[in-house]
Amino acid sequence: MRMGTWAKGLASLLVLAGLAFPASAREREVGDGAPPWFKDAKFGIFIHWGIFSAGPGGASWPIFNERVSYDEYMAQAKGFSAENYDPAGWAKLFRESGARYAVLTTKHHDGMALWPTEANDLDVVKKTPAGRDLVGPFARAMRKEGLKVGLYYSWLDWSNPDYAALGKWRASDKEKKTRDAETMKRWKRFVEFDERQLRELCENYKPDLLWFDGDWGVSPEDWGMKAFREKLKAWDPGVVLNARMGGCGDYDTPEQGIPFDNLGKPWELCMTMGPGWGYDAGLEGKPSAQIPANYLIRLLAECTSFGGNLLLNVSPRPDGTLPEWQVERLRAIGAWLKLNAEAVYGTLPGIHRNHYAGASSLSKDRKTLYLFLFSEPVNGVMLKGLKNKPKSVSVLGASEARVRVRDVGGADWNGVPPTRFFEWPADVEIGTGRVLRIELAEPIDLYRGKSAAISQN
Repeated sequence: MRMGTWAKGLASLLVLAGLAFPASAREREVGDGAPPWFKDAKFGIFIHWGIFSAGPGGASWPIFNERVSYDEYMAQAKGFSAENYDPAGWAKLFRESGARYAVLTTKHHDGMALWPTEANDLDVVKKTPAGRDLVGPFARAMRKEGLKVGLYYSWLDWSNPDYAALGKWRASDKEKKTRDAETMKRWKRFVEFDERQLRELCENYKPDLLWFDGDWGVSPEDWGMKAFREKLKAWDPGVVLNARMGGCGDYDTPEQGIPFDNLGKPWELCMTMGPGWGYDAGLEGKPSAQIPANYLIRLLAECTSFGGNLLLNVSPRPDGTLPEWQVERLRAIGAWLKLNAEAVYGTLPGIHRNHYAGASSLSKDRKTLYLFLFSEPVNGVMLKGLKNKPKSVSVLGASEARVRVRDVGGADWNGVPPTRFFEWPADVEIGTGRVLRIELAEPIDLYRGKSAAISQN
């Protein structure tokens, strides 16, 4: 996962032009293999935690970009204690936030595993003060709170010298990779190393989801991704795989910026709450670098509107505690979801922005339309092209509030519906966002014509 700026993600939200599709064209070929639970979940938590949490330089990338030496980077392991790691507390907070699943970085690009791997000796049990398995307690705690378990795994490994056989080892590495017998022998050994570690994760922890990263620069054929998919599904039947495995995954993974429109397939935006993925002590005293909760709530609504999920990152400290400002944001999202859950979980993508200039969603029977509002409407909430006559209109969480409907124009002899204006109740505050619920007698029917001159009346 690269370091990013949250401003770019917000810009894409505000102008609806953030085409932050996956870097690889192969990822756009991913099929619709995600199960119903994933499509209905809408909100998950990403946890970037590892030895990088004990230093200022970010997760793994300082090695590649040669900002520090490999030895300097790995020395951060001495500060990774996990002494206050409370996975049960994490799970309760995540459930309170409204998340339906959580994804833990079991091994980032630096190669340090958070479980006692038998594939090599580079794990937190053997190499850090933590001295124990951190993945097993995470999986058990999440399941106890009813959350699905996701495990992040980096295909590439900048601590394994065999990766350099075909993979890029440093940013300054200009060496052209030859494909002689010795090179391919080393690469085969590296792929087998990944296979051993992935089998351990699948068989020991039975994750509901595997979140891959780091397949770049090496062909799917050299990775053997089709074979990997078959093995993963055999070791852990029902596991969901993200797209970062050479196009052999189940859903797409845009990063740090929402797509311009519904991708027509399952997808998930992975997003940070600040400039980077791993813990940064400097952010705790910089509110201006922390994304406000109302921005994150709006991102969740936009993802829902386009048929995707939001995977929101948290960055635990090296001792396992979460920064208070991130906890506050999760609780704020949870409070909003308690009020507006009906418009988020288990919904279908909303209507085109030409009908409603904002985020929206639909119930699965397409008989209820939800319109998200994040500011006081001027001259009412305008909805164009709805051929159905609303059966009832209400505000989620304020069903007693009266919403007046005013129809303007329309030509029933040409099948042209009126433009509808919904007058927002004066006694209902928008706050961090509210939802207008429009119930219909039949599945939604939208007018897409261009109208015409009156020929009879």
